[in-house]
Amino acid sequence: LSSILILSSQGMAYEEANYEIVKENKNYEIRKYSDRLVIETNSIQGNGFRKLFNYISGNNKENEEIKMTVPVTQEVKNGNMTMQFYLPSRFNKDNAPKPVNSEVKILTIEGGYYAVIKYSGRSSDKNFLKNKDILDKALEQDNIIVLSPPIRASYNSPFTLPMLKRNEVMYRVDL
Repeated sequence: LSSILILSSQGMAYEEANYEIVKENKNYEIRKYSDRLVIETNSIQGNGFRKLFNYISGNNKENEEIKMTVPVTQEVKNGNMTMQFYLPSRFNKDNAPKPVNSEVKILTIEGGYYAVIKYSGRSSDKNFLKNKDILDKALEQDNIIVLSPPIRASYNSPFTLPMLKRNEVMYRVDL
């Protein structure tokens, strides 16, 4: 059974947000991203994923199904936990299907530099915080200025075995 899960989880190729690695060391890498279009919602009571998934499943004004992309990101904005799905690169502000649900917003995440640490395992709060602390210390040691709250990025379906999962902690940084 586990070999079937591995095959299916590796067989799903999702479009990933484009970036260029500008610096790399043993702890983290710094990536340069262009502007990216996302759909976002508050993920209060853990229903953020469902709202965003409904949108890409065709619950939008154009009834258009949209392919899943990676990563799925979460960050705190104005004291609320938010969740974002990146829209495929063929979309822009003008041609992206309009949300039906008023809690789903389309917005552009401004490009820039992001410090990223990768880790495997479950995307639990404990695992996230442990890796956030490692990244915090490394960035402080390298005198890199952090410009954002920590961002949690997940790349795999919930059915992927923990040891095969790709998770990241990201910060927008000043280079």
